[in-house]
Amino acid sequence: MSAIARPELPLHQRVAQQVTMFIMLMVLLVAAAADARAAGPQSVADLAEQLTPAVVNISTRQSVKGRSENLPIPDLPEGSPFREFFEEFFEKRGKNKNQPPRSRNLNSLGSGFVVDPDGIIITNNHVIDGADEVQVNFADGSKLKAEVIGRDAKTDLAVLKVNPDKPLPAVSFGNSNNIRVGDWVMAIGNPFGLGGSVTLGIVSARNRNINSGPYDDFIQTDAAINRGNSGGPLFNMNGEVIGINTAIISPSGGSIGIGFSVPSSTAVGVIDQLRNFGETRRGWLGVKIQSVGEDMVESLGLDKPSGALVADVTATGPAEKAGIKAGDVIVKFDGKDVDQMRDLPRLVARAPVGSTVTVEIMRKGKPQQIEVELGRLEEGEKIAAKAESGKADQDNGADVLGMKLMPLNDELRAKFKIGGEIEGAVVTEVSPDSPAAEKRIEPGDVIAEAGEQKISQPGDVSAQVEELKKEGRNSILLLVLKASRKFDPHFIALRLKKG
Repeated sequence: MSAIARPELPLHQRVAQQVTMFIMLMVLLVAAAADARAAGPQSVADLAEQLTPAVVNISTRQSVKGRSENLPIPDLPEGSPFREFFEEFFEKRGKNKNQPPRSRNLNSLGSGFVVDPDGIIITNNHVIDGADEVQVNFADGSKLKAEVIGRDAKTDLAVLKVNPDKPLPAVSFGNSNNIRVGDWVMAIGNPFGLGGSVTLGIVSARNRNINSGPYDDFIQTDAAINRGNSGGPLFNMNGEVIGINTAIISPSGGSIGIGFSVPSSTAVGVIDQLRNFGETRRGWLGVKIQSVGEDMVESLGLDKPSGALVADVTATGPAEKAGIKAGDVIVKFDGKDVDQMRDLPRLVARAPVGSTVTVEIMRKGKPQQIEVELGRLEEGEKIAAKAESGKADQDNGADVLGMKLMPLNDELRAKFKIGGEIEGAVVTEVSPDSPAAEKRIEPGDVIAEAGEQKISQPGDVSAQVEELKKEGRNSILLLVLKASRKFDPHFIALRLKKG
């Protein structure tokens, strides 16, 4: 059986055929691209429709009593025909001191979301702070009065309870530790009192510290968050709550694309405690800490500026009982690295009260592990607030590193308002352009330790300086009780050599 040969087309026809096929392919590609542009990004309408019923509006009412003279005069333009009238009206009312105080109602709006169909709702503490009455407004138009069953100012979270006639639409928490910068997120809330509004954006950053509290660890997002969004949820694209919208940075009060949410990894533990106990029960170590500066690395025997430097330990607290001392650098807590000072408070707070944890420290350049039984923060704060008794020894003054040091006596305590429980050598003068002046040591500050040795008299500081100079050290670490900070302890490294 012979094969049938096909006649070969002339060259010019083959070229024309290939050109035609290429043009048709390009037309199809352009058409597909045009269709894609017309459709836009992938829609999140189904997700928004699913989640919105669980997001609520929170309205509060607070009654404030006060006389009319405390009311502000309306801000009217100069020359307004009403300005003179209002000024006269408020002046007359202010002169009537016999008039009984009148009550005024202050109202505010925020957001929240249902996490339990039986009526558990999460919002921000600042949304309901000081409220006499809290009302929850649902997406279907229904309204219920709410009871505050727990609140925590440190993380700005609050848990509310309503009593619905039927199960409520609810959402669940996801793990905020799994989100990455660039992931899509959705915020739903009540901006400017407009009711349920949906905005979309990405995670701009993680672990943000905005100095709002001891446990700052915010998610930053560019999803539009405005006034009234506080307490609302931040969702991932699986419909899980990975943050509670809490704060914005904005000169005008409107969104400029910098919003912050409490991550679910922080919120879930706090919410569970508020639901179970009506209050928080955080772990307590009993230390005051500060960051490790570059100029402290050598003095502390470290390789780099990391960890949390213990500036003071609370008497009878867990750390003191376990043997942790001022000058120790905590580098690990319960097996978790402490890279920065602010890592430690979060780790301790999440640890169970009464649990025994291993704290790894660096002491004079050598690692140690110490077992500590944690106390309860809420009780520890009361202990730390109590003053400790003590006295200061006396000797002659000393001039050290540009500081005039004197022993503490009744006269100097009265002059600088130094409590009787404080021990050390008081700074009475600081020379300009001295190492002490560079680090802003001021008259009234008290040197409590030098070179990790307790100071009872000015000569102790001089002795430590000379000892470290003999060892060839370039700096000395001082524990300074700053007068400008109510004698809060603070480590400062002073250079021993010029240049």
